[in-house]
Amino acid sequence: MTDKYAVIGNPIAHSKSPLIHHMFAAQTGQDISYEAILAPLDGFAATVERLRAEGYKGCNVTVPFKFEAFHLATSVEPRAKIAKAVNTLKFANNEIIGDNTDGIGLTDDLQFNLEIDLKNKRVLLVGAGGAASGVVYSLASLSARVTVVNRNIEKAQLLATPRLPFPANNAKKHDSNRIDALGYADLADQQFDIIINATSAGLMDEMPDIPKTIFAPGALAYDMMYGRDTPFMKFAREHGAAVVSDGLGMLVEQAAESFRIWRNVRPDTRPVLKKLRAELPIA
Repeated sequence: MTDKYAVIGNPIAHSKSPLIHHMFAAQTGQDISYEAILAPLDGFAATVERLRAEGYKGCNVTVPFKFEAFHLATSVEPRAKIAKAVNTLKFANNEIIGDNTDGIGLTDDLQFNLEIDLKNKRVLLVGAGGAASGVVYSLASLSARVTVVNRNIEKAQLLATPRLPFPANNAKKHDSNRIDALGYADLADQQFDIIINATSAGLMDEMPDIPKTIFAPGALAYDMMYGRDTPFMKFAREHGAAVVSDGLGMLVEQAAESFRIWRNVRPDTRPVLKKLRAELPIA
């Protein structure tokens, strides 16, 4: 029988996850289906319960439900406990097992696709929501010097608070001293090697309130949004970023880790990313 999976979000029509997982399935010989499901903003838990009742094996979770998925899960894997956010649910033995593949998705894209050495890089993570929570400790675990900036500085400070040792990527334990928290007003005289937009501003064609001088020589500007040239990406090109990338590579890499969790086989991301890049030549 075909095993059923899905991605749940709001909005969700733009999602490329069904195409990615279908390519993974064809590549690895796995018999699965995968669809995008729009959940009402107040109906995430009910949507998950419906999928479980219909025999689905798992689902991905995207904006704005990653924190809710964390609390809905009956069992949570270590990296999701650290992030306090879940983007991958596995349904097994009457349990809802929560995991977070965003961190390894981002760091794999940065290291292997964009060929960035993260050690000692000054990284500005813009935003403190579910997407940022999923990646901040992965970045720190690879010895990046991470600063979180958010309109609500208390949320940024929460992400900078020491938590459990972080096991991602088989790297050393999370060094909490490498994560700082700032408000936007504190950025005026600072520069960073990597600036990552982890907000959903691009969905509304809006721009985070960062200064024009934020990009250090040779800087990478990275937007977690994909499939569109966001205001952040345009701003970065105009104000000195040497490399500008959307988040398509992160999407593919985190999907591969979710696929491994569900199917116990790791697909090759390179041909999938190449095909999608040909169709969505944004970065």
